Amino acid sequence: MRRAVCPGSFDPITNGHLDIIARASKLYDEVYVAVMINQSKKGLFEIDERIELIREVTAEFGNVVVESFHGLLVDFCKQRDIPAIVKGLRAVSDFDYELQMAQMNNGLTGVETLFVPTNPTYSFLSSSLVKEVAAWGGDVSHLVPPVVLDALGERLGKG
Repeated sequence: MRRAVCPGSFDPITNGHLDIIARASKLYDEVYVAVMINQSKKGLFEIDERIELIREVTAEFGNVVVESFHGLLVDFCKQRDIPAIVKGLRAVSDFDYELQMAQMNNGLTGVETLFVPTNPTYSFLSSSLVKEVAAWGGDVSHLVPPVVLDALGERLGKG
């Protein structure tokens, strides 16, 4: 069975994230979405809420497993026999950071990282930007799945 992981904080999941997950789900038998737990950072959504939103918007793929993790991503991969990490790249600045991470991960355990160029429609998109625009009442309906838009509206008191 060919497995890969798409890691991130997904606070919240955006259409850009979803595009990368969808593309990975066509290439691998099983795609794990690993939701990173960062104890030092308070997210807009709790980990369980993020997991539920991701499960809902990826259900149609049929081969996506959503779990949380803390610690090293390579340990998550080792525990689940996942040989590949799939990461979306928006710009050259993403590549500089992600290349360092990919080389470190490979050096630690041999896990490979595959870079997928982001759909140009989402090249500017980030969860942080979505949260900021939504908090100020901007329209982010074209940037997130409908269920996420509803959750954002409820969380920000605009629903």
